Amino acid sequence: MPQLFDPERIFETLRHHEVRYVLIGGWAARLLGSPTVTVDIDIAYARDPQNLERLAQALRELGASLRGVDGTLTLRLDARTLAAGGNFTFTTDAGDLDILAEPAGAPDYEALERTAQPMDRAGSRILVASIDDLIAMKRAAGRPKDRIELEVLGALREEMERAGES
Repeated sequence: MPQLFDPERIFETLRHHEVRYVLIGGWAARLLGSPTVTVDIDIAYARDPQNLERLAQALRELGASLRGVDGTLTLRLDARTLAAGGNFTFTTDAGDLDILAEPAGAPDYEALERTAQPMDRAGSRILVASIDDLIAMKRAAGRPKDRIELEVLGALREEMERAGES
């Protein structure tokens, strides 16, 4: 179990291993200006073999284990396992980390990466999903908390448009 949610450690570990990813979900919305608080990191990741290996290395360094399963189920954290799956939810030494190969409502990874906004966070360059892509993903997820966040993101997009940032 993680003792402390440390997003900077997650970002730094992904950067150190040169993982290609785009930050999505609540933390992406937060970095774009949403006031919503979240205590996990969600990423979409590139599926090429080299990136899968780098991601597996980063997950091993973070002490990742599957979240929500009993201790008898183990997962071999390697490129082959990641290639065979797609979406994984992990508990790590730095907090919860969800990795999604194809997030609902998102374009393919390359398109998501092209429209992402680069940001610096604690010395790490992070690609943050665009506001439009975040809205599409929240709309596709359709959970009650996502419908609430849609209102927040819609207002945020209007503010960004007024400020000429979109």
